[in-house]
Amino acid sequence: MESPTTFEEALPPAGQKSFAAEALELAKTIGAALLIALALRVALFEPFTIPSDSMEPGLRTGDYIVITKFDYGWSRYSIPLAPPLLKGRIFARAPKRGDVVVFKLPRDTSQNYIKRLIGLPGDRVRFEGGAIFVNDKAIARAPAGFTRDPGSPEVTVQEVVERRPDGRPYVTFDRGPGHDGDDTRTYVVPEGTYFMIGDNRDNSLDSRWPPAVDGVGFVPAENLVGQARFVLLSWRGASLWKPWTWASVDVSRLFKAVR
Repeated sequence: MESPTTFEEALPPAGQKSFAAEALELAKTIGAALLIALALRVALFEPFTIPSDSMEPGLRTGDYIVITKFDYGWSRYSIPLAPPLLKGRIFARAPKRGDVVVFKLPRDTSQNYIKRLIGLPGDRVRFEGGAIFVNDKAIARAPAGFTRDPGSPEVTVQEVVERRPDGRPYVTFDRGPGHDGDDTRTYVVPEGTYFMIGDNRDNSLDSRWPPAVDGVGFVPAENLVGQARFVLLSWRGASLWKPWTWASVDVSRLFKAVR
């Protein structure tokens, strides 16, 4: 008859951890990694996928972009699920006219939008024949030929080069005269808010339209999430879980800077 197992024999060999100890150590490692990832996402960087063609040609549907979150300081919307831990912005810095900004849609803060910031608090903004006037001064525009809209290949658009206040150029799309939003009233941007528009001017619901008609309206400073920096990957029509669609990944857009 076998002798009963002693307590010492039941213990794991010296230097060998029990399953419970190994599981606890693994959970701590995973927890620490998640906390680091969350801290980086809240404080520094966050990825977003472009869902529409409103920022053509600079940003296309399916572009996977990276934004920096420290440019304008932080608000509750810097944190996933937007818990009411912060009021207003901390370490706030004003964005610059011409920045491409990700923000929470004022009428539905569960949605992220991306547009170009055109109007700062106190600015007077109007559209006249498709041209933008800020404080009665037109943003410089130069026609750059015609092309097909990648999001609507049946539509021919004019490429128009505009310039930020620092002189850096960016390209917009114009479908020609007679479209809604080509001629507007003068918008006076209230304090603490910003005026945003899409680069695909005739295919963008933005600050030219109020929230009541599915527009954006003026965007409160608190709603700013971060500044778009570069395209990490572009995969219109592709899916990470469908390898047969990976051929649609556009490698020419890898690490393309957002202007």
